[in-house]
Amino acid sequence: MLARHNIELQSAKDFDLVEPAETESTFEGNALIKAKAAMEATGLPCLSDDSGLAIDALDGAPGVYSADWAETENGRDFIMAMNTVNDKIGGIDGTQAAQFVSVLALALPNGEEHFFKGVVEGKLSWPPRGDKGFGYDPIFVPDGFDLTFAEMEADQKNNISHRGRAIQKVEEFLKSNG
Repeated sequence: MLARHNIELQSAKDFDLVEPAETESTFEGNALIKAKAAMEATGLPCLSDDSGLAIDALDGAPGVYSADWAETENGRDFIMAMNTVNDKIGGIDGTQAAQFVSVLALALPNGEEHFFKGVVEGKLSWPPRGDKGFGYDPIFVPDGFDLTFAEMEADQKNNISHRGRAIQKVEEFLKSNG
């Protein structure tokens, strides 16, 4: 999403960086762990994301543990995780409020740290619908829409998503800070 700003972007994979353990209990804390580790390893400004699904009926869970709910011995299984959500709620009926949250942390070599938070409100939907996107997208319908994130084209989702909203704040920061 930042490629349109004529910024040379590289990923952690380009540097063969190992993703550090996410040991914090907040999106900000986990995003900063990853951004600082990458910045310290490369000496470059680094931007990292931590995001997840926060469900009101589950007191904000799975939240920062969204990916953990999908962990199995063989990798991540989000079908299992969505079924877990459905079971814990006692049956998703389309009225359960939820938010997707994304926090981007920017760690700069001079020691500055900046955070950019994006949130999109919506409702849960059952059964899962759509084959685009990833994670919990097939059960999340953003407010004002009838489609789940997994039914939306990437451009449409990116324009309204939690990550898209956080990126917009990064763009504003870059414009105002040259």
